[in-house]
Amino acid sequence: MRQLRIGMAQLNVTVGDFDGNTQKILKAIDEARSFGVDLVTFPELAICGYPPEDLLFKPHFIEENLRCLEQIITNSAGIAIVVGFVDAEDDIYNAAAIIHDGKLAGIYHKIYLPNYGVCDEDRYFRAGSECPVYSIAGANIGVNICEDIWYEAGPTTAQSYAGAEVIVNISASPYHVGRPYHRGRRYLRESMIESRAADNVVVIAYNNLVGGQDQLVFDGNSMIIDEKGLVLAQGKQFEEDLIIADIDIEAVFQSRLQDPRWRKTTALMEGHHWRSPKIVISKEPIVADKPVLTPREPQKHDILEEIYTALMMGTHDYIKKNNFEKVVIGLSGGIDSSLVATIAADAIGPSNVIGVVMPSKHSPPDIMSNAETLTQNLGIELMTIPIGDILQSYTEALSAPFEGTSPNVAEENINSRVRAAIIMALSNKFGWLVLSTGNKSELATGYTTSGGDMSGGFAVIKDVYKIMVYKLAEYRNEVAGYDLIPSSIINRPSTAELKISKDDTKIMPSYNILDSILTAYVEEDKSVDQIIAMGLDEEIVRLITKLVDNSEYKRRQAPPGVKITPRAFGRDRRLPITNKFKE
Repeated sequence: MRQLRIGMAQLNVTVGDFDGNTQKILKAIDEARSFGVDLVTFPELAICGYPPEDLLFKPHFIEENLRCLEQIITNSAGIAIVVGFVDAEDDIYNAAAIIHDGKLAGIYHKIYLPNYGVCDEDRYFRAGSECPVYSIAGANIGVNICEDIWYEAGPTTAQSYAGAEVIVNISASPYHVGRPYHRGRRYLRESMIESRAADNVVVIAYNNLVGGQDQLVFDGNSMIIDEKGLVLAQGKQFEEDLIIADIDIEAVFQSRLQDPRWRKTTALMEGHHWRSPKIVISKEPIVADKPVLTPREPQKHDILEEIYTALMMGTHDYIKKNNFEKVVIGLSGGIDSSLVATIAADAIGPSNVIGVVMPSKHSPPDIMSNAETLTQNLGIELMTIPIGDILQSYTEALSAPFEGTSPNVAEENINSRVRAAIIMALSNKFGWLVLSTGNKSELATGYTTSGGDMSGGFAVIKDVYKIMVYKLAEYRNEVAGYDLIPSSIINRPSTAELKISKDDTKIMPSYNILDSILTAYVEEDKSVDQIIAMGLDEEIVRLITKLVDNSEYKRRQAPPGVKITPRAFGRDRRLPITNKFKE
């Protein structure tokens, strides 16, 4: 019986950390070797990290990546390896190195370069033109990269009908929640790979990246799908993992014999425009006697757990990969800052989180009690810095230039900017990273203060609509088994705390209505007329869409934050600031 033992190393790498990434790869190779693995795979661009962006324009970056590839080749005795790297051959390519027993046996160049959403690979790479099939340990294996597998008649199909029995796809596919926000991207991936495997009568080993990189979070969920479209093995979600499984190659052969589609499609594929040469690397299994594998059940997560974990991982990795130890958060006694503090405490530990409450005459009476209860529940430090005297000094300093004018938003925003100045001063003094607390509903409509609550180094819930903020708070309380985030905070009317009794819902529609308009306008590109046709009030729709259009300049000033929706502000949605087009 022909059998291939495959290992997939689902790693959390860091862009540009060549030595750190390489050490992780070498450690995983040693572990895979100890389990008798014939072939071990690593994610897309695992050596340099993904996405490297304009670092690819630096020659030394490419050279370091190639130096580390040589180190991996040197340490490949007794095993075959597929690892992502940047190839430099008259141009640069998003590539996979196929390594065997101390030698570089082949290189695959990614054919489909994504150029949408957060991806702009056409900016950097040349597309490949060949999709070889490699014979490794007696199995015929096609190797391709991420986007290549999403095309129904793409490299996977070409390689399968050229004789590949196993397809290895190394990937860096970011996490986001699918519309209508009831299931994550892993379901879409799994469904696609199941279809691709069954349609091509091929086993697919899909190896995805894990970890946070700037605003992106990669969720892992690597999987092996057999030739019938059934899950053979699955990696952990949001965790590093080594997934090992034995693939029955004879079962693929038998399934193809019994599938009449196979012969007909094989004939049709003979004129395919990609070359699929067959390259023999090794005919026999590399390790004859293999340790027995312990089967394990795949993890299952509900959508709120997925989103919360994605936010936690994105926050943790941004803080740690940028060499911060502690974070500071301005606590208003409201739901947004409370959720951010909770995520931070879970991500990096309560002892590394400082909450600051800054009361003034405009503060609701419950701000101190809410902040004290929350910080006690979380076990984080609480600082109290009153700002009444500072606000008074601002009022006095501006009395002359403001003379003869009526108080308006200018005076209100001083509150937010004073708080930001204090938070930033603490950051500057102690080296703490400031976590800003604005949500996507606020950022979309411009209900934020430039130089005020928008200030910070990382925006944890930047891509989380207000309704989802409440759901995540309730989810975290369910996990805790008590009101970790006090009910007095969750039930408290939302307020910007800029002047007395300024209830957000007196200015905006209910968050259910607001978020449905924003989802349609921002993420689905629906026109104003289409949104009104959904049964929503015309006046409200026109108000909200106008606020979104007029707030682009503010969004450009916001710090980066974790992407969890199909279209986050920033690289996902790129609109000019100077823009006369209005719906």
